[in-house]
Parts: sequence; C-alpha cells; structure tokens
Amino acid sequence: MYMKNIRQELPLRLAEEVATALAEGQAVVALESTIITHGMSFPANVAMAVRVEETIRAAGAVPATIALLDGQLRAGLPLEDIERLGKAGQAVAKASVRDLGALLARRLAGATTVAATMRIARLAGIGVFATGGIGGVHRGAAASMDISADLQELGHTPVAVVTAGAKAILDLPLTLEYLETLGVPVYGYQTDDFPAFYSRRSGLQVDYRFEDVADMAEAIRAHWALGGSGLVVANPIPQAYELPMEIVEPAIQSAMALAADKQLKGKALTPFLLQALEQLTAGSSLAANIELVLNNARLGASLALALQAKTARQERAV
Repeated sequence: MYMKNIRQELPLRLAEEVATALAEGQAVVALESTIITHGMSFPANVAMAVRVEETIRAAGAVPATIALLDGQLRAGLPLEDIERLGKAGQAVAKASVRDLGALLARRLAGATTVAATMRIARLAGIGVFATGGIGGVHRGAAASMDISADLQELGHTPVAVVTAGAKAILDLPLTLEYLETLGVPVYGYQTDDFPAFYSRRSGLQVDYRFEDVADMAEAIRAHWALGGSGLVVANPIPQAYELPMEIVEPAIQSAMALAADKQLKGKALTPFLLQALEQLTAGSSLAANIELVLNNARLGASLALALQAKTARQERAV
C-alpha cells in the first residue's frame, strides 16, 4: 500500500499555466534549471532563461522550467523564482535523481540536471524536454567510472530530450555506445552527424535522420507505444554560431588540465569546465551555448505541438 500511494503523496506543484495546458491537451516543453544556476552567471543566466521561455511561447507551446523549491517539485516557475535561482547560482544544490529525496525532505532548493528534469517531467505528464547538451561518458571514464546519470535516465524514462548533442567536454563515441547499450535511439533533426554541442558535427552518426518534425513525432510515438523509454533528439547549433572543433578542442584540453590541477571531479567538474571554456574562448562558448539552447527550445516546441496534434486527431476519431 505504501508503494502504491507514494506517487500520490509527492509534493509536485504545477504552475497554473502548465496545469491548464496539460489539462487542455496543449503542448508543454520542460526546461532544466541547472543551466540557470551552474551554466552561467547572474544576470546573464536569468536573461537567458526568460528568452528561452519566450521562444517556446512564441512557437505556440507552454514552457515548464523545473526545479525544487520550498520542499516541492516545481514544474513551471514565475519570474521571481527564476531570479531567485539565478542570483543564488552555485549556492543552489545541483540536483540529480539521487538527490531529490533528501532535498525534498530537508526543504532545500535544488536545480535539476537533465536526469532529474526528465524524472519530474514524466511525473507531471510532460513528454518533451529541451536542454543545451546532455551529460554522458566523461573522458578517462575507464579509470574514473565517471558516467552521467542522464544516460541511465534516458534508458528508462519516456521523455524526448532535444539537445545539441552531448557536451563537448565528454567522450562522445563512448557516450553513443552507452546509449546504444541502453536501447536509447538517437534521432538527428536534419542531420546525419551527431552534433558536438558547440560544433555541428562530431564525425559520429545518429541512428536515424528526420527532415520533418511530424515524421519524427510519429517515430517517437511508435517507440513509446512499443514500451521504449527516452530518446535523444539531436539538433545541431545554428551554423552562424558554431565554434569549429579546431578552436574548441584545444580550449577543452586546457580546461581539463586546469581541472586536473585542482583535482576536481563529480558534480563540480562540469560547471568548472564550462566556466573555464568561457574564459579561454573569450566568451564565444557562452554566446554559442545561449544560441543552441534557444534553437533547441524552438525545436522542442515544434515537436511538442506535433505530438499533441497527433493525440488530438486520435481523440477526435474515437
């Protein structure tokens, strides 16, 4: 009985806009909050979060930024809470799935990673999530065993994650191998090449290429109908904002050397590397990061609309 009722007892709070949209069958797109607290500094982080939400609304969908606040799982945040997270920055706990229970019990604020955002989005009934880049297998993982929980969550939580690939600081070939082992499809939107976050191409292949969002939505629905779980929707950064690999890779190597000197690992590693890259590229990586997130928000909204349109047609036919 305890396990049967536990989901009903979860302190999940939907913003009124999000609750109404879900009840009326409108398209909703989940957004993570770690990018606000750990991805960039204030006030650029808040400005970015607002632009992303505005982009989704302009495309005809409803944004649902996800976080833990005041002892609640939150899907949909008012501006004052986004500002609250943005000002606090890295003082807010970086919350992956394993952290959710303790943070809730202690009523601590938590900014959700890709994995935690997927879990909460699923509980809320949201099937599409737009982010920057997913986590993956870290370089040197053969020795460190540093593999992001994002991959495991993709392996069992049916949410479509729109992303500009895995973060470029990771081991991309091993990340794709791990996704294959977990049975997670990687769909490329108008690309055959798995994007490398700041760069449009990694030299690695996606599983299937889709030119049209409606066709992709059909494949996603079929995947879920067969009992499939998460999916990666790979969406390359717009060409105008791309940073070529010959620029990015030396900066990554320098950032990793700095991290090694500081003996950083675990949750502290990725935020440090991203901040170091911003400095090493004279801000170019930050500008690219913002643009790729906006690009993913647009595609996420289009995908959510396509999925909801199919559902509406089926309901009318019954």
